[in-house]
Amino acid sequence: MLTRICVIGLAAAAALMAVSVGSAQTGAQTPEQQAEKAVKTRQGLFDVQAFAFGPVGAMLKGAPVDPAVVQKQAARIQMTSGMVAEVFQLDTRKFPAKSKASQLIWDKKPDFEKKATDLQNAAATLEMVARKGERGAILEAAGKVGEACKACHDDFREK
Repeated sequence: MLTRICVIGLAAAAALMAVSVGSAQTGAQTPEQQAEKAVKTRQGLFDVQAFAFGPVGAMLKGAPVDPAVVQKQAARIQMTSGMVAEVFQLDTRKFPAKSKASQLIWDKKPDFEKKATDLQNAAATLEMVARKGERGAILEAAGKVGEACKACHDDFREK
């Protein structure tokens, strides 16, 4: 399991380094370009999270529960949720980059970061529960991951 998390982490780190190297090769970026890149990175991270939660969400809606799939996807969500606060370090409120990020993210940074940690913890619990393979417990823990996502969206995502 640890190996899988390491591989996912290395892949994500490599993707972020590629973005950084690309930035360095094109020279200094304007603040507007930095904001645009930050927004794209955030959106990419959330796309990966949605991809990871997709099969689990389908199970919550009645698809057959597969503990091995849940365990793998929970590990992915756990790893990517640990990156959320990092990709929001740059305050992009004053730039025209198209984003659904609420300005409250930077006004209430500790609460935002706590919600990211809550998601990471819910995903860790889901991964642990999936190892045991009990359908009811898996669905309950998966629901908690969904609730953690929703809590952040409710407070920090523009409608």
